[in-house]
Amino acid sequence: MIEELERVYEAALEAIRRGEPAAVATVIEARGSTPREAGAKMLVYADGRTVGTVGGGPPEAWVIEEARAALVEGQPRVLQYQPVGQEGRAIDTCGENMRFLIEVLLPRPTLLIIGAGHIGQAVAELGAFLGYRIAVLDERAEMVTPERFPQADVLLAGPLDEQLRNFPLTEQTYAALVTPHHSRDEKALAVLAEQPVAYVGLIGSRRRTQATFKRARAMGVPDEFLARVHTPIGLDIGAETPREIALSIVAEVLAVQRGKPPGRMERQ
Repeated sequence: MIEELERVYEAALEAIRRGEPAAVATVIEARGSTPREAGAKMLVYADGRTVGTVGGGPPEAWVIEEARAALVEGQPRVLQYQPVGQEGRAIDTCGENMRFLIEVLLPRPTLLIIGAGHIGQAVAELGAFLGYRIAVLDERAEMVTPERFPQADVLLAGPLDEQLRNFPLTEQTYAALVTPHHSRDEKALAVLAEQPVAYVGLIGSRRRTQATFKRARAMGVPDEFLARVHTPIGLDIGAETPREIALSIVAEVLAVQRGKPPGRMERQ
């Protein structure tokens, strides 16, 4: 059992580091003849994949579905297995004396910083201070280094669209595009438009943003998505320095996360 627990704990830690939601199902009571004893654990991913077991058969299948439901709700739950067949008749009583605890492991929100310049550095520093999982992406490999981004959990270098397609973009992803020239931003927007990200912000003047949006539309990015892009990025606090701009960006991200309608930062 110790070996199995190690596998479950290792898989849970890997899921947290990847930013992938998962749930841990633990047998907290097992009376009489049951397939597993108290303490047995199983990790359940959102798609139903599992590591470990809490007994197999109908009880385990039921626990998996309950764990997936708990992930959707984002809330833990305690379960008593009650096998019921058609018209309320009991079936397969294996596991009927078992209770389970479902713990939900929701990842920290990811602040995805696209652009590793001075503003990107400042956003990473402030975002990490506030507890966000930090991912930094830039086409220039020499810009995305542990020395420049010691707070980052993930460092990515290469074409923006290719890297984004391989990165897990979820409802807990907040993307800040702070690239220096907007030269590839439309490719990033095309990928982000297809994913359920919580926030997309784009730095730059209105003129440069309009040019980026024009190129994005030519690639098929829908206007409905572009209307949701926060641009100019950040709250209007009169920011000028990279750290001040980073403060305005992270404040806007936090406002979106908390359900507060943020203002806009005005830059020409």
